[in-house]
Amino acid sequence: MTAMTSTQTPPAASLHTPVIGWFQQHARDLPWRRPEAGAWGVMVSEFMLQQTPVSRVLPVYEQWLARWPRPADLAAEAPGEAVRAWGRLGYPRRALRLHGAAQAITERHGGDVPSEHAQLLALPGIGEYTAAAVASFAYGQRHAVLDTNVRRVFARAASGVQYPPNATTAAERKLARALLPEEDERAARWAAATMELGALVCTARNEDCDRCPIASQCAWRLAGKPAHQGPPRKGQTYAGTDRQVRGRLLAVLRDSVSPVAQAALDAVWEEPVQRARALDGLVADGLVEPLADGRYRLPLT
Repeated sequence: MTAMTSTQTPPAASLHTPVIGWFQQHARDLPWRRPEAGAWGVMVSEFMLQQTPVSRVLPVYEQWLARWPRPADLAAEAPGEAVRAWGRLGYPRRALRLHGAAQAITERHGGDVPSEHAQLLALPGIGEYTAAAVASFAYGQRHAVLDTNVRRVFARAASGVQYPPNATTAAERKLARALLPEEDERAARWAAATMELGALVCTARNEDCDRCPIASQCAWRLAGKPAHQGPPRKGQTYAGTDRQVRGRLLAVLRDSVSPVAQAALDAVWEEPVQRARALDGLVADGLVEPLADGRYRLPLT
C-alpha cells in the first residue's frame, strides 16, 4: 500500500477508530449526552446550541428541562413563556420554533419525540441538521450530522482546506456520507466525536494539532496548512446592531409580568428610527404582540 500524499483524502476507516477513541477519553460530560436526557433533552440542546456556546446554554437548558421535562409541558404554555425562559441566549426565534415543535409533537406523536428522520424533518422549525442530530444522538441512527465544527474537521482532514464554505454544499454532504461508518451505533458515535473534535481541538483559530488523534492523516496539515483562499471570514458584530436593540427591547418584556408601555421600550435605545425598526421586526417575527391600547407583551398564542 502506498503512503498517502498531501493531496489524497485519508480512507474513512482509518479515521474512525482514532477519532472515536479520542472521544471516549475526552468527551465533555454534558447533560444532553446522559441517558436520562432522552430525545426531548437532545432536541432542546440542539435548538439552544445553534450559534450559542455551551457555557451559555448550560444554565438555561437545566432550567428549561426542570420546568418543561416533556414536550407536552411546553406545548401547554403560551409561546411568550418560551421566549421569556430563553433569556439572553440570543436568536430568540429559536424559542418560538421549539415551542411550535413541542406542540406538533404533542398533537401528532402523542407527546413523544419521533424517531424517524422524515417525521422529525416534518416538525415545524426543524431543518436537515436538527433532524439528523436528534435521530443520531437520541436514537443512535446513521445520519450525516453537519454542524460548523464537523464541517471544519472534514474540510481540513479530508479536503485539505482551512475552512469549509460559508454555506453547506452538496459536495460536503456527499463527503460526510462517504465518511460515515456502516454500523448505526458507530456512525452515531462518529457524529458526536467529530463534533467534539471540532469544538475542542480543531477549532476555528489556534487549532491544537498536537492533541489531534488524526493529525498524521490530516490533508490540510500534510499540505503545510495552506491559508484560506475563499472570501474573507468576517466575525459577527453585535454592538450597535438591530440585534442588540431587539435584545434590549425583549429584555424589558421578559422582565415584566404585565404588558409594557411604549415609553418603557423607548427608554432602552435612544435612536428612534432604529428602535422602531427593531420593534417592528420583533412584532413581524411573532416575538412581541402589540395591544390595542399601545402597550406590548410577549405572545400568548
